[in-house]
Amino acid sequence: MNLPYFISKKISKAEKNSFSATINKIAIASIALGLATMLVSFLILGGFRKEVKDKIFAFSGHIQITKYSLDNTLQEEPISILNPAYQHPETYDFIDRVEVFSHKGGLLQTDEEVYGAFIKGVSRDADSIRFQANLEEGGFIRFPEKESSANNYSLDILISRKIANTLKLDTGDDVRMYFIDPPNIRVRKLHVRGIYNTGIEEFDEQVIIGDIGLIQRLNNWPDTLVGGFEVFLKDYQGMDKAAEQLQNELDYDLYVEKISDKYVQMFEWLELINNNVVIFLALILFVACFNIVSILLILIMERTQMIGILKALGARNKQIRRIFTYNGLILITKGMLIGNLIGIGFGALQYYFKIIPLDPENYYMEFVPIQWDFMVILLLNLLTFMIVALVLNIPTAIIMRINPIRAIRFD
Repeated sequence: MNLPYFISKKISKAEKNSFSATINKIAIASIALGLATMLVSFLILGGFRKEVKDKIFAFSGHIQITKYSLDNTLQEEPISILNPAYQHPETYDFIDRVEVFSHKGGLLQTDEEVYGAFIKGVSRDADSIRFQANLEEGGFIRFPEKESSANNYSLDILISRKIANTLKLDTGDDVRMYFIDPPNIRVRKLHVRGIYNTGIEEFDEQVIIGDIGLIQRLNNWPDTLVGGFEVFLKDYQGMDKAAEQLQNELDYDLYVEKISDKYVQMFEWLELINNNVVIFLALILFVACFNIVSILLILIMERTQMIGILKALGARNKQIRRIFTYNGLILITKGMLIGNLIGIGFGALQYYFKIIPLDPENYYMEFVPIQWDFMVILLLNLLTFMIVALVLNIPTAIIMRINPIRAIRFD
């Protein structure tokens, strides 16, 4: 029989109204709340980072390939689609797909307002499914079916909710857009096919999604020329290595840019949030450890007479310390079970029912996001158990200094 474990189970089953029972409940609640807070924080942080990054990647891919240019205007230097990176992306095992794009600046005009923006042209190969998460109203661009016909491009566009509100436009409306290429000014009547909303100002204030064929015609480019390539990776975490390999293997006049560099402020902001959460969780762990040490000290003081009797009967300090270590581990286990139920339960409620809303103008999304990462959940549980279990050695060390005679007479 494991005598320390047997005694620890006995003393852990204190009477409901006793002082020990109250202390045990406080210890369990402290660990449960600490672990639940950590779980919820990481679930929300993971969801928040994923939502923001998905919005950025849906607009820009993971890596953009453009032609080097010293021109500071929005006019792009074209790239041929005969480039191997576009024609044979399968030669790179890290590439999921490659899409073409082009940009063209202009002025939107209605009867009451004028708004400066630029069209981002995409092809019929664009992943419309990925974009659906940002689409509030309407549908994606309808591309012409007959590719051999004259003026083979769509006049459908997608505008942001911010632009729609400013110009008082809705799906199904038509709007004129002026393209200024001195000395020429050209105008096109475009059809609002859909309205998107990302909550990210860099996109919502400037970007209109349209047909790349329209930009090719405005720039007098043949169908084989585009403004650049957007590379979507199988795993965006390998972005640095993929960009380096592409830069080394592509033509010298091509510029390979990671989206984390193009929108560096947003990615640094996400990293700053991550650091703040880590500091916050470290403080929670410290408080949980402090509480369990304090509570175990109280339990040891309450059991001083028992410790004296055990020592008088020949029990070694190591055996007595194990009694309270086991008692602490029982409290930790109960607290972690409750903490997991609270944390994961809250995450499930928010994930399925979206009970906590957010202001999209400040948080880029309409509700608190949740990302399920069971490896993170497991690691948090292991970290909590190991750290709190280690600090149990601090209060149990006081047992070595207890004198049996004084302990038996302790009142």
